[in-house]
Amino acid sequence: MKTLVTGGTGFVGSHLVELLLSEGHEVTCLVRSAAKAEALFEARRPHVVQGQLDDTQTIRKAASGVDIVFHVAGVTSARSRREFFAVNEGGTRAVLEAMPAGLRRFVLVSSLAAGGPATRGQPLQGTERPSPITIYGASKLAAELAVRGSRFPWTILRPPPVYGPRDVEFLRVFRLARGPIFPVFGAGRQELTFIYVEDLARALLAAEADAAVERVYYPTHPEIVEQRTFLHAVARAVRTDGRLPRFLSIPRAAARAALWATGTAAMVAGRATVLTADKANEFFADSFACSAAPLERDTGWQAAHGLDTGLPLTAAWYREHRWL
Repeated sequence: MKTLVTGGTGFVGSHLVELLLSEGHEVTCLVRSAAKAEALFEARRPHVVQGQLDDTQTIRKAASGVDIVFHVAGVTSARSRREFFAVNEGGTRAVLEAMPAGLRRFVLVSSLAAGGPATRGQPLQGTERPSPITIYGASKLAAELAVRGSRFPWTILRPPPVYGPRDVEFLRVFRLARGPIFPVFGAGRQELTFIYVEDLARALLAAEADAAVERVYYPTHPEIVEQRTFLHAVARAVRTDGRLPRFLSIPRAAARAALWATGTAAMVAGRATVLTADKANEFFADSFACSAAPLERDTGWQAAHGLDTGLPLTAAWYREHRWL
């Protein structure tokens, strides 16, 4: 199978590329930095094409003759609403425009944020009407609509928070777990689901199944945990003294004010950050839980790593690479 992966040097994209190569597929990566790709992929290397998401001509060359496109590239933080939509929606439209007529499948990596929050005790299945509550989520939903309106067979995956080796976002949480106090939003009772990055890579590969055409899925481990439970699980993976941090509850008003200040400071400095005022909408929702049952039914895929195995593997990788 000949594949194209956008964002192939990113956290999720790099794991997908490694999986595809290990299973004997021909892989082309669209990347911003060829040097980064060369340093990242040492044993098996994909064909690398350097280019941006708005470079239609380069993308068209990279996609020549491919069977499946995995569109992984996007941004989770941006300096403005316009930038979110320019990359997540506009970039997706540019990639679609450059695809060959005979493309067998277009697989989009979206986000749970595009679906929005769930009702407590009722994890999202993928058939609900989406209701994003952040700018990021709205931009990913706009990307989904572009894919749905394209001329290609498509599959959309909305992963929940993804963790694992090479991830820089959850690294902050792992580092906090070494200290005496863990800040939590509200009472820390928000329902959450997670996916280990290698499991997500396998879910993306499973999405080529015939039964997955024109379907939206949530690739996740079935375990639903509250925020407090997750944070203690991280602490157990990180700490060797057996002690667990104490929780410090942050009220909604204080969190919103702090996030507003962080977002404003980043905007003034011309930097992107995920810590913005509208992120409080997600942090204080009752549930951001989802179910992989439809994906399991249609493809046979199942997540192999729960928090009990995925978090220690992640912590071990961080230690080995001196990130912790």
